[in-house]
Amino acid sequence: MHFATWYNKHKNNWWALPLILPALMLPLAVWFNANTLMEGGRVFLIYMPLGLMSAFVLVFGWAALPGIVLALLIRYLPMKGELVTMLAVAHFLIPVSLSFAAYRVFVPRRHAVAFGVIALTLQRMFWLVLVSSTLFLFIYQIGLFFGWYDPFLSMVSENPLHPRTLINFQAVLVGTLTGMPFFYFIIRMIRNPHFVFSFWSRMRGQAQNGVTKTEVTLWIALVALLINLLLLPLGDSTSIFRTDYTLTLILPVMLWGAMRFGFLFITNIWTIILIILCSGFNNYLPPDMGFQLHLAIASSCYAIFSITIFMMAAVTTRQRFLHAKARRAAFTDPIIQMPNLRALNRDIGRHPWSALAFLRIPELELLGRNYGVLLRIQYKQQIAEYLRKILIADEKVYHLSGHDLAVRLNYESHETKIEAIDRRIKQFRFMWDGMPLQPQVGISYCYVRHPISHLYLLLGELSTMAELSLTTYHPENLQQQGSNQVQNAVKSKVAMMNRLQIALDGGNFLLMAQRIEGMRGDSYHEILLRMQGDNGELFTPDSFLPVAHEFGLSSRIDHWVLESTLQFMDKGRERLPGCRFAINLTPASVSRMQFPAEVKILLEKYNVEPWQLVFEVTESNSLTNLEQANMTLTALQRMGCRVAIDDFGTGYASYARLKNISADILKIDGSFIRNLLTSSLDYQIVESICQLARMKKMQVVAEYVENEALKEAVQRLGIDYMQGYLIGYPQPLESLLSTIES
Repeated sequence: MHFATWYNKHKNNWWALPLILPALMLPLAVWFNANTLMEGGRVFLIYMPLGLMSAFVLVFGWAALPGIVLALLIRYLPMKGELVTMLAVAHFLIPVSLSFAAYRVFVPRRHAVAFGVIALTLQRMFWLVLVSSTLFLFIYQIGLFFGWYDPFLSMVSENPLHPRTLINFQAVLVGTLTGMPFFYFIIRMIRNPHFVFSFWSRMRGQAQNGVTKTEVTLWIALVALLINLLLLPLGDSTSIFRTDYTLTLILPVMLWGAMRFGFLFITNIWTIILIILCSGFNNYLPPDMGFQLHLAIASSCYAIFSITIFMMAAVTTRQRFLHAKARRAAFTDPIIQMPNLRALNRDIGRHPWSALAFLRIPELELLGRNYGVLLRIQYKQQIAEYLRKILIADEKVYHLSGHDLAVRLNYESHETKIEAIDRRIKQFRFMWDGMPLQPQVGISYCYVRHPISHLYLLLGELSTMAELSLTTYHPENLQQQGSNQVQNAVKSKVAMMNRLQIALDGGNFLLMAQRIEGMRGDSYHEILLRMQGDNGELFTPDSFLPVAHEFGLSSRIDHWVLESTLQFMDKGRERLPGCRFAINLTPASVSRMQFPAEVKILLEKYNVEPWQLVFEVTESNSLTNLEQANMTLTALQRMGCRVAIDDFGTGYASYARLKNISADILKIDGSFIRNLLTSSLDYQIVESICQLARMKKMQVVAEYVENEALKEAVQRLGIDYMQGYLIGYPQPLESLLSTIES
């Protein structure tokens, strides 16, 4: 592990891979060369070492030069001696360095990206291929003039216009043009093996849409047939299809591949084919009749074919890229950068059955007016990205005009997916300048069958149902039978909202208190809220707090509970000296920066000490915005109040999240305590929670302690406080005074 880290950190230094790889790969490049003798001198059909060295400087930059020098020393010093070796080093370094320096001047940014970019392809073909090859042969010509090289082994003749010089120049040109990208990809794969997957993915992405395995197989078979015809030895039975004429048939086949299969595929395949053809030139070039002319024509064919194939592949790949980019632009909103209504219509047409969800966020309009249109843009982008994590590959979120979104789902299990979307949206918190915003989202959905001719009308109907969802607080099915039930639910929610408003105005709430007993004899009480109905019935928080949160009344309820509790403590100061109470807070209060200041004002108003209050927050609801929650809880703790995490073990509560939570008390959810004696798993969970709390120096409260056996088990675990029907039933807060007196 340490070696891998060290290797990844230093592998690009000049003394690592750039120093080692040239010496290992130069023999391979030399082995790829193809040469013969013509008129008393050496002639190459393809010359690869210069392309290899250009690939090294393209990948590693100037750090590759020491490795190139070392590779040349290892190759030439044992065979040629010091003088020839130094000449060879200078011969290679000068064209490689000068051409790369000029290339860097004209391509200062992203100069080392992979091959296939049309602008870089032209720059590389000119500087790293044409200029480098020309300098390489020019230095050869100078060396031959001054007598530095053996005329027999030299790649040029005394006459610069001699056919041997032209053939060798084409060999260097072709070897550099084809070898540079070929060795570039090999070096990249050695440097980072994961590049293999990137290379494969990009190569497949460059292919023309509609390319099938049958077409690829047919193309490979045709190429193999032509190569086989060329490599068959010449004889008396040789036909026109087994001579160098067959070489011309290679070009249209390779152009077919260039136009259909993309730049990366065809350039690497052509390099391999070219090496094979050049190595077996004796099988299709006649050795006697006009060998020099045939060799010159074949060499010119290699050069022209390579340039044509490279340019055709680069141009067609670029055209496909631009066409795909234009298509994406047509189906993407230019501002939001999300699929638009046209994309939705297209994707519905691709599936016989689909489920369509409509998301309506009306508060975005108000927020956009106050904070600017950028808020609406970022909100849509972030919630779309948040939803994509639960969607599969072909399911997408679409931008609609105004403050609406749409989601196309596969028909299978779409109702389950709608529920998952609803849950995830309720968990989403949007941060704007450090302020958490949670606009309410209405969700409606239906299933559709292709073809659909009334999409715009359907979206209007879904919009109406989404408005209804804003009041029902759950997704609404457009095709669900029994709209009366939905209307009744809406009326019920509106009625509950009216009761809440009346209760807040008239104080029609009832505070209950339940005893929490400590193992050391101390105790405090948890404040429980009930709402009184018109006929004297009592509503539990489960029935009215969701509605209060939906209509923005939960903070007012928390303020009423806090002030009423402090009033009671002030009134009963003499009969209940030093009493302590735990008050539950809703997410809205914890998310308000002003809440600690309001608590301080009320404590001073009723002359209550901060240590007498314990604020309980339910982690699954209130701590989704951890930064703001921690600021609020830390401010309360600095004031002297204590903070308790309620219902730990459910919802979002986790050990990882607990590391960043500032709290003094941990209340274990009653579902674990209830099964403590019958479930070894629950026992181990509770035990681990206790150990974690001790490490955090937090006290632990066990809920739902309802019999003596549970009490003994809780005591054995070393839990600090107990709460449950065995300890005490909830009773009206005012009754505590009479209980103390009795």
